[in-house]
Amino acid sequence: MIEAVALLLVGVAAGALNAVGGGGTFVALPALVAAGLPPVTANASTTVALLPGAVTGTWAYRSQIRPVGATTTRSLSIASLLGGGCGAALLLALPASSFDAAVPWLLAFATLVLAFGRSLSRLLNAALRRTIDMGPRSVLVGQFLLAIYGGYFGGAVGILMLALWSAGLGLDTAAGNPMRVAQLTAVNAIAAGIFLVAADVLSHPVPLLAVLVGAAVGGFAGARLARHLSARVLRALVLTTAATMTVLYFLKG
Repeated sequence: MIEAVALLLVGVAAGALNAVGGGGTFVALPALVAAGLPPVTANASTTVALLPGAVTGTWAYRSQIRPVGATTTRSLSIASLLGGGCGAALLLALPASSFDAAVPWLLAFATLVLAFGRSLSRLLNAALRRTIDMGPRSVLVGQFLLAIYGGYFGGAVGILMLALWSAGLGLDTAAGNPMRVAQLTAVNAIAAGIFLVAADVLSHPVPLLAVLVGAAVGGFAGARLARHLSARVLRALVLTTAATMTVLYFLKG
């Protein structure tokens, strides 16, 4: 009972963190491993457990979701679904060790892009005297690749999305946050479906259910909180989350 309550609270924290700035995986995954799940099963279970939180967060944001640049919401979601499915299939087919070794470097890159991408874009614009802007095709390709990563592992994929949109389109973090949550839902939905069919996540129902229920509550509450935060505060939260996760992963390695 104590373990179930603790996992429920972990789910609340993970769901809220995903809704506000990303990083819920790095709360839920270690907790599920500590509860006795094998790492790959814990990874798949985290994706399944955090899906309701992403859904409730998307529902809370539904009136604020706007297209990313010239890319339509539908086409971006299709790219997320296709990439998420490919990533989930890779997780079940390949060993995690090689990709896990690259995760800290991907997080470090995302953190740097989030922190300095907009400033770098402005400097390049001034130097070249023209607008640097990713076209729809480039955005979709980037989204597909990030969705593969999201389906395979999922940690900080939302932060990587914001990094891509910020550097390539100059999109403000607060303005892009509702779409980030919506695309996380698309990635997690297809990956969770594959994991429920092909992985053994249902062999550990109590930990999975505890995190799942908590994440649903935390996702909705976190989305409502984020709607009242200023762009500066939200950006600080996202950067703090990204930097913390990067440091922890380097220490882990």
